[in-house]
Amino acid sequence: MVTVLDNRTAAEGKPRLRHPEKAHRPDTAASPPKPDWIRVRAPVGKGFQETRDIARSNGLVTVCEEAGCPNIGECWEKKHATFMIMGGICTRACSFCNVATGIPHALDQSEPESVGRAVAKMGLDHVVITSVDRDDLADGGAEHFVRTIRAIRAAAPGTTIEILTPDFLRKPGALEHVVSARPDVFNHNLETVPSKYLTVRPGARYFHSIRLLQRVKELDPTIFTKSGIMVGLGEERNEVLQLMDDLRSADVDFLTIGQYLQPTRKHHQVVRYVTPEEFKSFETTAMAKGFHVVSASPLTRSSHHAGEDFQRLKAARLARTKAA
Repeated sequence: MVTVLDNRTAAEGKPRLRHPEKAHRPDTAASPPKPDWIRVRAPVGKGFQETRDIARSNGLVTVCEEAGCPNIGECWEKKHATFMIMGGICTRACSFCNVATGIPHALDQSEPESVGRAVAKMGLDHVVITSVDRDDLADGGAEHFVRTIRAIRAAAPGTTIEILTPDFLRKPGALEHVVSARPDVFNHNLETVPSKYLTVRPGARYFHSIRLLQRVKELDPTIFTKSGIMVGLGEERNEVLQLMDDLRSADVDFLTIGQYLQPTRKHHQVVRYVTPEEFKSFETTAMAKGFHVVSASPLTRSSHHAGEDFQRLKAARLARTKAA
């Protein structure tokens, strides 16, 4: 389990609650013991330390740390990191997420250039940029995404860029502005099936997220689109299959499916651990439904192996173009 105190201290020097909105809730049921296929090694390698040092020296936040990703050791050892822009405090309080919640700080106007420098220093072929939800901003942070994309292109012109965005709910024009910067991959996660939204993702709207992904393709068909979900939250298999159909109706290219892991007893419980065989079945079914690329395994996360998957996306599109 991850601590409910923030890993940074408040201005007065006292640790702040990481999830103040959950502090007085009763504990959820304990998750079942983790099966062998979920366990990962603790990060200790030289590459991990170097990646952490680069992020720290540029004052950057990574979702790898903030969300307690189980793949942080593997990815950081390879100098792969997902940068989280616009601060480390989210305006929403999803029951699955370990990112700190509360009132965010003002935007750091130098952050886009800091991200660009870090990407160049790490020599990345492919970078993933995500953010907290910033419902407090008039554009939801769209301009900050655009500035970050442009800063990376200026500092590291050979790096391909994948963005993992919020839903920009009730932010007219925000999506169009981000798409105009032409990221190589536009990712927005559905996270779970519609029946679980009220308890898992209460600030979001399922069909708004579907429409957002569809709109990206309408604005620029050359941009790859991507979405991901967690399983083990109590969803039924037929609900996952319907979600696949909804994403394909929006012409989404890439689907990720991973096991939900409970950060603390204040978060949504793990209802069950989905077996590797079930993940393989999801992958086979999703590919049959027409996705270019599917990544489905217990430890799959949106940004895991993102660079390699981007190459798979390009190859799959090329193959289908030649076959048409």
